[in-house]
Amino acid sequence: MEGSDSDESSKTICTKWSGVMEELKQFHALTVELVGLLSNMFKADREENINKISQLLDRREILMGSIHPPFSEKEKKVGRQLLQLNKQVDELLLSQKKEIQRDINELNAKKKSSNKYTNPYESFTIDGAFYDKKN
Repeated sequence: MEGSDSDESSKTICTKWSGVMEELKQFHALTVELVGLLSNMFKADREENINKISQLLDRREILMGSIHPPFSEKEKKVGRQLLQLNKQVDELLLSQKKEIQRDINELNAKKKSSNKYTNPYESFTIDGAFYDKKN
């Protein structure tokens, strides 16, 4: 009887481990898809890609919450690969953020320039005044 309890607990542990490995594989696949999407992002498809990126990040977050130790050697190896991929994702996300900020700044500059063209005296400031005074 004790042998059967031991077998059941080892099966449970193996199931948990294989479940973690499966979740790691899914997480890895999502991360690879995210890197591919971020690497090939163009201005024309930006809004659609941002929605896809958001969905992938949400799915990754859910999977991340279900990955718990203990980890086997294979899982640790996959985890190290995921850390490198995640670093790449962070760099690509930062690059996209900077590109979006640059586009917003350009748009604001064009807007300001166009406003000056349509109403050139709106932002006219008087730095000083000269009064001619005779004694």
